Amino acid sequence: MERDRINMFLACNADKFEPAALVSIKEQLERMSDDQIVALASVNYTDPTLILVIAILLGWERLFLNDIALGILKILTCYGFGIWWLIDIFTATGRAKQYNYRRFQSTAAMLR
Repeated sequence: MERDRINMFLACNADKFEPAALVSIKEQLERMSDDQIVALASVNYTDPTLILVIAILLGWERLFLNDIALGILKILTCYGFGIWWLIDIFTATGRAKQYNYRRFQSTAAMLR
């Protein structure tokens, strides 16, 4: 049953993490009980595609990724005179996936 929960977690959330991080996530899930896996599956991970759309349309994706100080600074500088906004469009999905991995790690640490 545990193997099924692990595969279900990975199938549902594979697009929210970097491919290299999935190996580490699978190893950590294999060491956990079913209850811990269910708790990790209930965490609401940020959708990288949504973050990309927010970055393109509004430029506020840093606020959604808990990077409040840089988000406010970015807005106050008119998105870094447009340069910062352009760079963030290309890095938004990667930062969202890193944010999700950090969130997974912190939740897994709390469950131990």
